[in-house]
Parts: sequence; C-alpha cells; structure tokens
Amino acid sequence: MSLSSFLSYLLSFLWPASRPDPPEYTPPPVTQEDLDYASLAIIDLSKAATPEGRKELAVEVSEALRSQGFFYVINHGYTQEQTNRIFSIADVTFEEVSEREKRAYSMKSQSVYQGYKPKQTWNLASGVRDQIEHYNINHRVNRAAHPTALRPYMNEVDDFARHCHFNILYPILRLLALGLDLPEDTLVNQHKFEDVGESSVRFMKYHPRTDYEELKTKNVWLKGHTDIGSITILWSQPVGGLQILSPDGHWRWVRHIDNALVINAGDVMEFLCGGYYPSTRHRVILPPSDQRNIARLGVFYFAMAADHMRLTPHEESEVLKRIGVRRLCPPGQEPTMEEWRTHRTKSYGTVELTQGREKNVEEEIVHGVVVKHYN
Repeated sequence: MSLSSFLSYLLSFLWPASRPDPPEYTPPPVTQEDLDYASLAIIDLSKAATPEGRKELAVEVSEALRSQGFFYVINHGYTQEQTNRIFSIADVTFEEVSEREKRAYSMKSQSVYQGYKPKQTWNLASGVRDQIEHYNINHRVNRAAHPTALRPYMNEVDDFARHCHFNILYPILRLLALGLDLPEDTLVNQHKFEDVGESSVRFMKYHPRTDYEELKTKNVWLKGHTDIGSITILWSQPVGGLQILSPDGHWRWVRHIDNALVINAGDVMEFLCGGYYPSTRHRVILPPSDQRNIARLGVFYFAMAADHMRLTPHEESEVLKRIGVRRLCPPGQEPTMEEWRTHRTKSYGTVELTQGREKNVEEEIVHGVVVKHYN
C-alpha cells in the first residue's frame, strides 16, 4: 500500500463518513447603499456541457477577462444549501477553534501556504497591520492534519476541493484555451489535480478594525494586488468590500449574487497566455456603512499549475501569433510554478515596497518580474 493510500485509510477513521451539522452560519443582509458597481458578465457554466455551448461561452469568457478581469459563474453544480453548509464549515474554522490550537496549526513556512495565517501578519501602511485570518487547506486535504473541530467535516471539504477543481476550474480552463484557438485541454493538462503542488481551499475572515486603523490605511483592508496563481474561484458573500480596478482607472465594487461565483485570472494565466488574459487587479476596503461592524467571511479556491512546469507562453496559439505575445519577463527566464508561488508567498506583505512610476502604485521585484501593489 502506498503512503498516500495508507494515510487515506488511516484518516478515514479520524474523519467519519457521517455528516454532523456544524453551527449554522447566518449570512448578514446585503448592503442597501447605492454603490458604484462594476458591470460584470454572468456565465452559465451548465452550457459548457456541449461543444456548441463551449464555443459560445469561450467568446463570452474571453471578452469578460480581457475587458473587466472578473466574471460571475452560475449553475456551477452546488445548490444554495450546499453553499450555506460550506460557509458554516468555514465559520467553524475561526469560531470553534481556540487561539492555542490555531497556533499549533499555523503556517510552518512562509513559502508553503497551509494552515492558519494569523491576524497582523502583513504590513499595510503607516505601521498598521492586517486584521485578516486565513485557514489554507491543500487541495489534497489529507496532506496535513487539521484542528479537532474541523475533522468531522473534512470529507466534505475534500468533496468541495474536488468539485472546484474538476467541475469548475477545468471547464473554465477549457473555455480559456478555446478563446486562444488552442486545443481544449491545453491548460487543463497543466493543472492536473495529481501534479499540482499548492492549489488550495481557503477560508478567510476579515475582522472589523478601529477608526485609527481605518484612518492610517485610508480604509484599505487589503492593498490592490494580483493573485499568484492561475484562476481564483470566490464564492460570493454578502458583506461588501471587494473592488476591481476598472479599465478607466476607477475602483468599482463587486456586487453580491446569491450562490454565484466570482472568477478572476491570476499571474500564472498571464504568463501562460502571453498577456491575453491579464492578471486582475483588485483590493478589499472598508465595507459599506450598514455593514461596517460585521466580520467578512470568505470561501475561496486558489488554483495553481503543476509545480514542475515552466510558465512559458503558448506561442503556438493562432491568436497570439496574430496579435503578439506580451511577456512578464524575457524569453527563457520564466520561473517554474513552484519558484513563482514560493517567492511571491514569501514576499507578500513582508518586504519593503518602492514607489513605482505610476501614481499610488508601489512595486517589488519577484524572480525578475515587477509586481505592482495598488493603493
């Protein structure tokens, strides 16, 4: 019996197949404020079941990523009840685990994003640090042990990770490949579940801050940034705060839609697709006034490519041959997936940033690539 099979066999005793009910998480009401919302496409993923549907959706998804950087997904295979339950499990992660146990399951390395990221890990501005908790779970959930309160639900978290990877990520990658006139499985083959090192489920909680912290950071909870990986799957939640940097240079709010997903491209997609799908610039700010003292609970799936793979553009794409390749670094100097995620994870929120050429933009150099942070 292989080591992974033995671990699965052993953990089946620790994570029972029964479905105990977690304390129910009740989402807060949606804001009633009149906000400047981004106009984002809504993609019906059920249409991807047929070749004709994929051809139609490929045009919509490509246009959405190239024009706005975000799009919504509906009919993704999870019911509202299943979504509610995964948010309840996410809340257990923070409310039913003691601070002592959180420390025992904290991240052991800044280069590997597994376990708890405690509050005040990152420097935001003027000496103010973040008030964000994460709990990161590798897509192969049995690679590590988990806090006692979470163990009864790990079979469900495993199902959730696999659903995100196979039933949401793969269809989206196929659509993006079609948008570049590449064979459908080109990008899927670079994201095989068994080859990927650090794709992860993330449960996340933004805690309310003091007036002093809001003043010093100009209400920014998480600086404008791009994501490290290829595709980010965010399960829409009602507390506002997420904003996208629109093409006209204005920050606009992302509206909540019940049981919808918010999808964006990360740095890896920009590498692999020669800039055709640019990495999306987004940030989190103070929620609207009618949600100001409410903690903001998030559920994510962050997808990465296979660790061993070099992040080289698909120059064979007929689209890229026609419009040209936009590179993040010179040919032959592209990092591997493992190098990119390791270096970006280590540096985020910990290194001293320098003022860039653009107004309100700070920069750092990661593996020879200029990484921008938007204030």
